[in-house]
Amino acid sequence: MWEHQLLGSESSEKLRISGSFVGNMADRKLRGAAEDRGRAKMDPEEEEERRRRNLSSLTALRDNDGSVKLLEQLLFGTEDELVHKLGPEKVLCCPVCVLNHRPNLVLNRELDPLRCSVVGQEDEEQTDTLLVGDGDEESGDEDEDEARLQLQPKRKAAWVDEDDELEEQVDMKHRYRKHLIRGDAESVMNKQKLQQRMREQFEKSMGGAPAWAERNTGKKKNKTTEEDEDEEEDEDDLLRRTGNFVASSDSLPSGVLKMKKCLHANSARPSEDRLTTVQFHPSAQVVMTAGLDQSVSLFQVDGKTNPKIQSIHLERFPVYKAQFSVDGEMVIATSLKNRMFYLYDMMEGRITPVHSVRGLNEARVKEFSVCPDGGTLLLSGTNGYLHLLTLKTKEVVRSMKINGDISGVAFNRDGSKMFVHSDEGEVYVWDVRSSRCVNRFPDDGCVRGTSIAASHDGQYLACGSQSGVVNIYSQEACLNSTNPKPLKAVMNLLTSATSLTFNPTSDILAIASRVEDEAVRLVHLPSLSVFSNFPVSKRKLVYRVSCLDFSPHSGFFSLANNKGHAPLFRLLHYRDF
Repeated sequence: MWEHQLLGSESSEKLRISGSFVGNMADRKLRGAAEDRGRAKMDPEEEEERRRRNLSSLTALRDNDGSVKLLEQLLFGTEDELVHKLGPEKVLCCPVCVLNHRPNLVLNRELDPLRCSVVGQEDEEQTDTLLVGDGDEESGDEDEDEARLQLQPKRKAAWVDEDDELEEQVDMKHRYRKHLIRGDAESVMNKQKLQQRMREQFEKSMGGAPAWAERNTGKKKNKTTEEDEDEEEDEDDLLRRTGNFVASSDSLPSGVLKMKKCLHANSARPSEDRLTTVQFHPSAQVVMTAGLDQSVSLFQVDGKTNPKIQSIHLERFPVYKAQFSVDGEMVIATSLKNRMFYLYDMMEGRITPVHSVRGLNEARVKEFSVCPDGGTLLLSGTNGYLHLLTLKTKEVVRSMKINGDISGVAFNRDGSKMFVHSDEGEVYVWDVRSSRCVNRFPDDGCVRGTSIAASHDGQYLACGSQSGVVNIYSQEACLNSTNPKPLKAVMNLLTSATSLTFNPTSDILAIASRVEDEAVRLVHLPSLSVFSNFPVSKRKLVYRVSCLDFSPHSGFFSLANNKGHAPLFRLLHYRDF
């Protein structure tokens, strides 16, 4: 019935009072939150006194104004009904909690309705957070500065080997370390000295310390400008990355030639006497060796086992020189003191001895060259004579003569011109078709010529002398000038330069002397400099070389030495055989 009475004349007044009460409660809540921030700085006694005054004013308001009690009963019901609905533990302590739907777990009649335990706790937490946050911001910078000033402790080693501190002596008589000894007194050596000795040997074989082995001492300790700091950051970024920064070039680099020592080319059948010839087949992956043991052998080249294909024995015929024909189907072999020579047809497996040649007045046939046209041989006779011999009819078609004895012959790439080096130090240029001498010039500084070779691309001409000097000329200058000057005089040999060979790509010139062990050098033609890592210092690999040759695509390099072996090397810059 009391609900219907509220709808009468007093309903509007009561609703106004209730609206004002709720508005006042909300305003007081906002003010209370602001006051609580300031109350955190108040004394506890003043805060308690303020709470008592608020509680007494609220109690007076309840007792004097019956409309307030009526509104509470209208909204919440009686206290018993409210407690029954909420349960025995969840009791609302104030209207603020009711509006925010937050139950308080403890019913405390002494609490300030404007500041219940929940609201007060949250406000205090927010206030403490703000105060702590401000304090942290102020002290954060100081803590960071102090942390920077503190030095990080050094990390201790996980394990220490006591033997590292001992002075260990290394036995230098071992066969792997004998080449490092400089005297008989160095039978033992400490580890530090051995390491230094090995470093010196490495730098000597490499032509100096490589860039990657040098410590970076160029960086300045103190960077004063922003540009220097940016450059240092760029360098650090570069060092953090991995991968190929520079694309590989097709041109052969100078300085160090990347190569790999392989099994001897004739390891399946070593020669019992000195080897005089080694040559790669012009089209197949085959190498031929011949020597004074009266045999010619063919081997397949794979760099690992190099199995033997075939070996032929020539009775009482120590081979002075053997060479493939241009098409690679025939082998021509000559001896030291015989007028006879052999033709070996590899396709039919037939050996044909040539006892005499029509029109040839020579006591012996020893030195020869295969003409690029493939159908003729150029025989080097005595007293400066040159004879062109056809393989089809086995007869001499024409002869030419120079002053002095012949020390070497080389053809240009199309076979139209022929360069003849005499033992008197002069070079003759012949036109093969007309058999006419078109030019003649002295080899610069040469007293006695020993060898000659022409590059496959028609760019270079190399002339060797008895003094060991090898002059490298331009072929164009040799064809047109009567006194050409060498592009480079290679003086790395101390004895007679008896063998010269260009590789097929005209990047490398191999020079050798059969007078002394390890007298071999490889010349980088684009820079006209000698590779520093071949042969290996203080270790004999090639001995005395009488012949050398490159495979058709420069993938392999081999030599014929006086030990009956043909050392084989893989040139890693070239991909094909």
